Amino acid sequence: MALDLPTLLVIGSVTVAALMLALWLIHLRTGNASIVDAGWAGGLALLGILYAALAGGYWLRAALLAAMAGIWGLRLAIFLALRIIGHPEEGRYQELRRQWKTNVPLKFLAFFEFQALLAVVLSAPFLLAARNPSPGISLLEWSAVALWIVAIAGEAAADAQLSKFKSDAANKGQTCQAGLWAYSRHPNYFFEWLVWVAFALFALASPDGYWAILSPALMLYFVLRVTGIPATEAQALRSRGEQYRRYQQTTSAFVPWFRKEA
Repeated sequence: MALDLPTLLVIGSVTVAALMLALWLIHLRTGNASIVDAGWAGGLALLGILYAALAGGYWLRAALLAAMAGIWGLRLAIFLALRIIGHPEEGRYQELRRQWKTNVPLKFLAFFEFQALLAVVLSAPFLLAARNPSPGISLLEWSAVALWIVAIAGEAAADAQLSKFKSDAANKGQTCQAGLWAYSRHPNYFFEWLVWVAFALFALASPDGYWAILSPALMLYFVLRVTGIPATEAQALRSRGEQYRRYQQTTSAFVPWFRKEA
């Protein structure tokens, strides 16, 4: 039996809030708040799968949605978890600790739960598509699946190239400029955003699907203005200084493009 919209939202919200609470408790033991990144990706994958299973939409659309959300989110969550476990806390979160100074655990609890709220908002494409009972898959939806494949492949390639670079001890303290990183300072963020464009396109074929555009718009804002590129580049400048400034002068910040002369 299909669940109604309020019930789906309550189940989704409680699920990701509980996940983030559990991760916050783990972070209290490990002293590493970076785990929130893996939780955010895993929480979104969970929301996509939950909505696909419970919303009562057309079975093939629900299966495609669950596969797209699940593969994207779980791949990213596992990749991030492997980068976090057994490693020092990422510089962005160390900087937050320095800035907050007092009541740091409670402030991180609010931060973790804000990520849960953000996941619920961003999951709008999943919810809209999952509730669509219309039989058959439209050309727009298949086009979105094709774009998703390109985006997920690009994101995975960027992550693999960065991991390979970091695994070489000779590159310690250096800036990765191999592969996609020669054309964008943040190709992982670019393809991540493209994944969300694909999710929005997939949902546009469903009733009220235009609301799905909110997700890639929010992702773009956060990547370009808030927690993505600004925080990452501030940490890179603190740790790599002039070397990273030269990289900024020659390489596109977001969209992969040809390099400029310094």
